[in-house]
Amino acid sequence: MLGRVISSRRRPLRLALPVLAAFLAAVSCSSADSAAGPAIPAATGEAARHCRALQKALPQTVKGLERRATVPASDFTALWGDPAVQLRCGVPKPEVLTFGSEHYNPYADAAEVDGVTWLFEKQRDGYRFTTVLRKSYVEVTVPGRYAPEVDVLTALAGAVRGAVPAGV
Repeated sequence: MLGRVISSRRRPLRLALPVLAAFLAAVSCSSADSAAGPAIPAATGEAARHCRALQKALPQTVKGLERRATVPASDFTALWGDPAVQLRCGVPKPEVLTFGSEHYNPYADAAEVDGVTWLFEKQRDGYRFTTVLRKSYVEVTVPGRYAPEVDVLTALAGAVRGAVPAGV
């Protein structure tokens, strides 16, 4: 009787192993960072026009990292390197700058880099930088691997300054 129970338990396992192996192979081949891009902002109107102009002005390399395609392709996102430096254009106003929000902070850290003012927020791994005092918000997320993370902004500031007008 014991032999029968053991053998009947092995059959489903033998059948499940190829399925499990195929699943693990598929998961390991597609990392979250490989070809998938960041969430696409829902930019419209003037913000969408600025983002399309920015897309055309963005550099091929940032801090020695090559630009790569996003999936799906979008005029509002860009990636460089792996792990990716991610740019999203047309994002909402950061919560930390929104009066009345839970995280509102009128004294949030910001710095000017080559004529563009960026709000900077420490993330678990790296920083998120968001333009301020511009007609559209541009967000750049830089993994900690590329420290000092702010160096990425020097490569992007000219494109942002040229495509996204100053103002609020």
